[in-house]
Amino acid sequence: MARVGVIGAGAWGTALALLCCKNGHEVTMWSALPAEIETLKADGQNKRCLEGVPFPKELHLTAEDEDVCTNQDVLIFAVASPYIRSTAKRLSSLIAKDQKIVSVAKGIEDDTLMILTDVIESEIPQADVAVLSGPSHAEEVGRGIPTTCVVGAKSRKSAEYLQNIFTSPVFRVYTSPDLLGMELGGALKNVIALGAGMADGLGYGDNTKAALITRGIAEITRLGVAMGGKKETFTGLTGMGDLIVTCASMHSRNRRAGILIGQGKTSDEAMKEVNQVVEGVYAAKAAKKLSDQYGIDLPICNMVYRILMENFPAKDAVLELMMRDSKPEHQDLWEE
Repeated sequence: MARVGVIGAGAWGTALALLCCKNGHEVTMWSALPAEIETLKADGQNKRCLEGVPFPKELHLTAEDEDVCTNQDVLIFAVASPYIRSTAKRLSSLIAKDQKIVSVAKGIEDDTLMILTDVIESEIPQADVAVLSGPSHAEEVGRGIPTTCVVGAKSRKSAEYLQNIFTSPVFRVYTSPDLLGMELGGALKNVIALGAGMADGLGYGDNTKAALITRGIAEITRLGVAMGGKKETFTGLTGMGDLIVTCASMHSRNRRAGILIGQGKTSDEAMKEVNQVVEGVYAAKAAKKLSDQYGIDLPICNMVYRILMENFPAKDAVLELMMRDSKPEHQDLWEE
């Protein structure tokens, strides 16, 4: 049994708290909002995010920073990506040396273009920071529907320790040393999912979706490898696997927002209707900056950026993408 603190009481934090409870760990879940904790206690479940899934009596709920941070074997950072730095800064003084922290948010910090594990490390340098990612909608994980994910850590020892914390009969966990590749895949797939949703909202079909997914992972891989990620990572669970589920599922807030934009709503109207943080909107800004910085062509990501930030009509996007200059699918095959 381990002591696990979950920082963030949204859908993903709740799902992982429930998973860790079922795995026999001693779990404390925290929110920065005392009123949210009181509501969760009164309801005995997270009605907003996982209605119908009761909390086990062993789950401890708190709004006190010290309660969740001290004497824990593992801390799970499950706040939305825009709040990772402020939360890490707030809690840093309470974090012990070599504390294992697992980042489970997906995004790239907009102004610094840092991956989220690096953001946490910059604010909590004394910690041992890892990442958990993969095809894992909270709505399914919280209900015990089987999936597989990956723990990324700098040392094999830390990765295998965390692998054992999370692994269950319904949650299989692999390990990887490629934190950069994992995090880029997890962040940029949200941009492609916005595009896939827009295509759905415009009434396009399965062929269009398959093309967006396939060419989307090609873009993510090009940029990821240029930045130092490993090509194999983007073909795996935290690349192609996460991309498929995010583009295909109605659990995906990014796809849902994209559908609304494809139907004619503005990005602000779509985010308001989805009523959750749409990570792909932030990731689209970062993707555009990274595309420019590394000189990597990201036609789908950049088109999503234009639709979101420059009011380019979604209905015109497919034609512009389809009529770009013709080229080989894999240039290196011709060079051989």
